[in-house]
Amino acid sequence: MAQLDRSLISELPAFASIEPEALDDILAQARPLRAQKGVALFEQGQKAEEFFLLLNGRLRVTRVTPLGQQVVVRFIGPGDLFGVAMAIDSPVYPAAATAVVDSVALVWPNAAWARLSSRHPALALNTMRTLGARLQDSQTRIVEMSTQQVEKRVAHAILRLANQAGRKTDEGILIDFPISRQDIAEMTGTTLHTVSRILSAWEEKGLVEGGRQRIVVRDPHGLVMLAEDKE
Repeated sequence: MAQLDRSLISELPAFASIEPEALDDILAQARPLRAQKGVALFEQGQKAEEFFLLLNGRLRVTRVTPLGQQVVVRFIGPGDLFGVAMAIDSPVYPAAATAVVDSVALVWPNAAWARLSSRHPALALNTMRTLGARLQDSQTRIVEMSTQQVEKRVAHAILRLANQAGRKTDEGILIDFPISRQDIAEMTGTTLHTVSRILSAWEEKGLVEGGRQRIVVRDPHGLVMLAEDKE
């Protein structure tokens, strides 16, 4: 297999402060993987044998609780490392990752992690920072679900998505991948009916514009004020 071009990863945060020759070494054990929309790159509970970096596309990370409820944990965007189970000392993937749109990732065998992280400490440090940021995000969401009314939880969820994957259009800030009201419900610990009712009310107020798997934030400031309970 031909050596992958270092330009694929040189500008990504996961590989910040890593020298060009080191990038070549890291890429030497990687292979590209294409995943069509709807295809799972791995399932919850599957033996963790590889770790990944998303080059383009978008992935939905979901987890099924012991009671059988599916929760959307997060969405993975271009440049994100994921499936790094060995970094948390887990022999299996704690959640499933499914392509929301046609996507391309780089894949490394887990067996390469010890050598790469030892030879390139910046890679290990950047990975720990990524996992730390995700842990902080998860803790924030737990606090929101424990203390906030559902309307504010939905507002925070949509604002996070707009910040992570928002694209300015004439209509407002478009969340630039297909997202359903069911996804929002599973992110915020509520029901599809409740999310539909909230978004419909917001559409009447001009805060958002919806559609089939489409959300545009028309009034970001208004949504922030609602989320933070300010007049």
